Amino acid sequence: MGKTAKIKKLKKKVSKLKAKLVAAKDHTHKVSPLAPASFPDLPVIAGAKFSAAKAGVKYKDRLDVMLAELQPGTAIAGVFTKSATRSAPVLDCQAKLGGASDKGAAFLVNAGNSNAFTGATGDGSVAAITSAVSGALNVPQDRVFTASTGVIGEPLPHDRITAKIDELRGLLVPDAMQDAAQAIRTTDTFPKGAKAEVKIRDRIVHIAGIAKGSGMIAPDMATMLVFIFTDAKIAQDDLQAMLSELNEDSFNAITVDSDTSTSDTLLLAATGASGVEVDQTNAAFRKALNNVMLDLAHQVVRDGEGATKFVEVRVTGAKSNADAKVHALSIANSPLVKTAVAGEDPNWGRVVMAIGKSGAYADRDLLTIRFGDILVAEKGWVSPDYQEEAGADYMKQDDLLIDVDLGVGDGQATVWTCDLTHAYIQINADYRS
Repeated sequence: MGKTAKIKKLKKKVSKLKAKLVAAKDHTHKVSPLAPASFPDLPVIAGAKFSAAKAGVKYKDRLDVMLAELQPGTAIAGVFTKSATRSAPVLDCQAKLGGASDKGAAFLVNAGNSNAFTGATGDGSVAAITSAVSGALNVPQDRVFTASTGVIGEPLPHDRITAKIDELRGLLVPDAMQDAAQAIRTTDTFPKGAKAEVKIRDRIVHIAGIAKGSGMIAPDMATMLVFIFTDAKIAQDDLQAMLSELNEDSFNAITVDSDTSTSDTLLLAATGASGVEVDQTNAAFRKALNNVMLDLAHQVVRDGEGATKFVEVRVTGAKSNADAKVHALSIANSPLVKTAVAGEDPNWGRVVMAIGKSGAYADRDLLTIRFGDILVAEKGWVSPDYQEEAGADYMKQDDLLIDVDLGVGDGQATVWTCDLTHAYIQINADYRS
């Protein structure tokens, strides 16, 4: 290789390195343009305390582990990833659900390492952490639930976490949920929180939750880490039934990149400290819980890696609700649809493509497509009143609606997604660097 060729090759390497550094800086510090204005002022949930610390699992000098202590009598429900390569913490949590709730409980969550695809070593890490928390808080080990998020396939340095248990115990306070939300972030550009309160028999019940999620987000359960707390008194089976049902139209109805994580965990804790008894038929409580879940789910999409657009995909007129959801997810997961949205291109042909490939029933000549209130296509053809300029102007908005009516039945479904930009590639190409 000649001198000139070597210099060119070296310059190319330097250029690539600079691009990686810029990308890393951008996605580490630049908050999503779709982020809420601020973190909500979450209410104190009686019977629950929180803390966070810097364990250095992967990230240096930042909060990366959180602990929640829950009073005796707390009912715990959960939903988890259906991945065939579920992480050790997920398998442990699944095995523990449904047990007696007369004793206290705890959640411990770390960021930076998912403890997934780590075999028996991963199981040992879970055992070490749950044992340490059990001893520190005097709660049964089978009431300690853990979750881990981050790189797959690397052993979890659990000793860094167990070394912080005493510190975490000493920091436990009722009003540190925002610190907990900070500690569970990986590529998230902002911490996620949501709240609701509901009046039941003249008494107020509070609900508050935190979540993390930005990439590797696709519906097949919870699609991220989510922890929700309420002071309502609910039996575990009622709590589980309610969570599983509401999950289908919230966390199971979002997608960023069609990839389902190995670590998806959603835990819901009802401390019962308010003394207000609730069951799964209580409409007011269900609505409040659903609002918190939907708020957190939408925040995850708004923080989608590299996202600049929040997109609601609404499908009606399908043969069944199940068919409607298949069509909606086909549209929401299509790279061609998502890149068109990123480019602010009203390319309705890509929506037609996504419907056609979904596998669910559709009739080409009965399709109606709208972008927001703009009628784009009907009866299998572009609408005679459609103006491309109107569609292009609409696509410049941050929040978009793709509305499809199939005209073949009463089935309907709504899912939420974001666009696909160059930043997504930058973030994920350098994720382990």
